Amino acid sequence: MSRFFKSSIGRKVAMALSAFFLMFFLLQHFAINILSVFSADTFNEVSHFMGTNPLIQFVLQPVLIFGVVFHFVMGFILELKNRSARNIAYVKNNGSANSSWMSRNMIWSGVAILAFIILHFIDFWFPEINTKFIEGDWSGMHGGELRYFHELQEKFVSPIRVGAYVLAFVFLALHLLHGFTSAFQSMGATAGRKKTLQNIGKAYSILIPLGFIIIALYHHFNHIH
Repeated sequence: MSRFFKSSIGRKVAMALSAFFLMFFLLQHFAINILSVFSADTFNEVSHFMGTNPLIQFVLQPVLIFGVVFHFVMGFILELKNRSARNIAYVKNNGSANSSWMSRNMIWSGVAILAFIILHFIDFWFPEINTKFIEGDWSGMHGGELRYFHELQEKFVSPIRVGAYVLAFVFLALHLLHGFTSAFQSMGATAGRKKTLQNIGKAYSILIPLGFIIIALYHHFNHIH
C-alpha cells in the first residue's frame, strides 16, 4: 500500500480522495451557512449543535484538519513532481495549446485558497478554540442569546474583509472548475462520462462559491442597514 501511494498514480488517487472529502465538507458547510440568510435562530441552533457535539469536535474536526493539510501538501508535491516533466514536454509540445490556463496554474489558486483558509481560521476557528477549550465556555451564549449569528455578521462589517472573502471564493471557483473533473478522472472515470462530470463540476464550482459570496454580501449590507 505504501508503495502504491508513493507512485504517481497513487499520489493522484490520494489527491482525488482528499478532494472528494473536502468538496463534501464544503457542501455541508454551505448548507449550514446559508441558513443564516433565512433564519438567525435556526443558524444559531445548528451552529451550536455542530460546535458542541463531541463526535464532530473530537473526531470529525481533527479528520477535517488532517484532510485540509494533506490535500495542500499532496498538491504541492504533485506540482513539484509534474513541473519538471512539463518543462520538458512543453519544449516538444505547446502546453498552452493542449491544457487550460487553470490546469497549469492550480498551484496559484491553491495558494490563494490556503491564504483564505488561514484568514477563516483567524476569524472563526481560533476564537472558537479559545472560547471552548481555553476559557472553558461551551454554552454558546453571549448577552443572553446564542452568539453565532451575531459573530458571523460582525466578521462581515469591514468591506476590505468582505472583498477578501469574495476574491477567495472566485479563486475557489477557478480551482474547482479544473479540480472537480480531474479528481474523477484520477479515480478512473471513463471518457464517456467526461461531459456529464464536466457539467456537474461546472454547476458545483460556480454555484457553491457564488452561494458563499452571496452570504458574505448579504450580511455585509444587512448589518449596515
